[in-house]
Amino acid sequence: MNKAYILLFFVVSLILTPLLSQAQNQPSDKKLDQIVAVVNDHIILKSDVDQEVQQYMMQLQQQRNQQISFSKEIWYTVLENIIDRHVMLDQSKRDSITVSDDRVDQQINQQINSYVEQVGSEQALEEEMGQSIVQIRADLRDNYREQMIVQQFQQQKRGNVSITRPEVEEYFNKIPQDSLPMIPERVAVSQIVSVPPPLKNARSEARKLAKQLRDSVLNHGKTIEEMARKYSDGPSASSDGKLPMMSMDDFVAEYSAAASALEPGDISQVVETSFGFHVIRLNKRQGDQIDTNHILIEVDDKSYDDEAAKEELKQIRDSVLTDENITFAKMARRHSDDPNTAPQGGRVLNPQTGERLIALEQLDPALYRIVLLLDEVGDISEPKSFTMGEENNSQRAFRIVRLDRQIEEHRANLKQDYTRIKQAALQEKQAKHMSKLLSNLRKKMYVEYKITIPERYKNTNF
Repeated sequence: MNKAYILLFFVVSLILTPLLSQAQNQPSDKKLDQIVAVVNDHIILKSDVDQEVQQYMMQLQQQRNQQISFSKEIWYTVLENIIDRHVMLDQSKRDSITVSDDRVDQQINQQINSYVEQVGSEQALEEEMGQSIVQIRADLRDNYREQMIVQQFQQQKRGNVSITRPEVEEYFNKIPQDSLPMIPERVAVSQIVSVPPPLKNARSEARKLAKQLRDSVLNHGKTIEEMARKYSDGPSASSDGKLPMMSMDDFVAEYSAAASALEPGDISQVVETSFGFHVIRLNKRQGDQIDTNHILIEVDDKSYDDEAAKEELKQIRDSVLTDENITFAKMARRHSDDPNTAPQGGRVLNPQTGERLIALEQLDPALYRIVLLLDEVGDISEPKSFTMGEENNSQRAFRIVRLDRQIEEHRANLKQDYTRIKQAALQEKQAKHMSKLLSNLRKKMYVEYKITIPERYKNTNF
């Protein structure tokens, strides 16, 4: 198993090692590196198939949360998928489909940063792999480039497939009535968010402390690591204020702008962000990736003006309910502090699908509790507190929520669920198109099996 493969899957391998022993009971070929198929200039070894079978079984077990047993069907299907991948790669070359070095590096850096978070540090990852970060990136580059080219090829070919309403209706009418799924209750909601402003004294005191700590580092022989351990707020304090090499896009804009203006080793001025006040040292920069240490002084949570935020939302709510010329969407665009929903009039979208209607059980718990108290379409809640943003980039806020639309639980039908049914029909049509395309491409290329493959396993898709 090559090191690039190990890196891609070593985390789950550590967790699911018992599964790997099952994959030893495979088709009758016993040679460790027997050639099982050839695609043009590509040789596929039995060990290539074995390692992808192991990875597939790991992923499947994680998704289903149950033990997965090895089967010949899995093995042969993985072989067919590897063949298809080589066919698509070769056709991509003919179609001049390429992926830029920057895009490949961005994907690799994101993956490495994820692994660094899991093992604790870059040094721990290097020790785990027995390689430097630079070598790990080099080993991953070809694998990632091929993966991204195949994805781009598939997206391009699927994007050429469209579907008409008669085709959607034909797809739906073929589904037996007793097999039609129940669609859970769904709602469309909008929100206006207000982030409490800090009390003036608390903000000025936090800035003052940050300036004093910066002065201690610059003029009094203290290190930024020492000051971060003693005074910094946030999770990085215990690691000397160290933030690993990350894309500047992963930081808030003010932090990125200040850090990018520094030379390695320089200390920034005091920088204010939504988290508080920072003193930043740039350690290293590679492209759009930066390695920094920082001291963070937060504004005391208890010193935020919650009442001001709630009062602002109450006034907005009263205005919308009493003045027909003032709409919820207009007020959201003007006043909401949520950058994700404000531009679209406060509309909350399903984060997985981008759809407007969201099943009740898919709402986050805080929003779910608010929606349950809204009886009719058009109702607007009183201001309620919640945590806005991701776990590592969150802040306390308040919001009012409007119930825009409500669809009760029902059996799937074209009138209420056309968009969802259309998407399923399109996906089926795209899958058939890709299967036919790959079958035709195989006929134009040199594909030879070096082992006996039962017909029922050929060109099988997961």
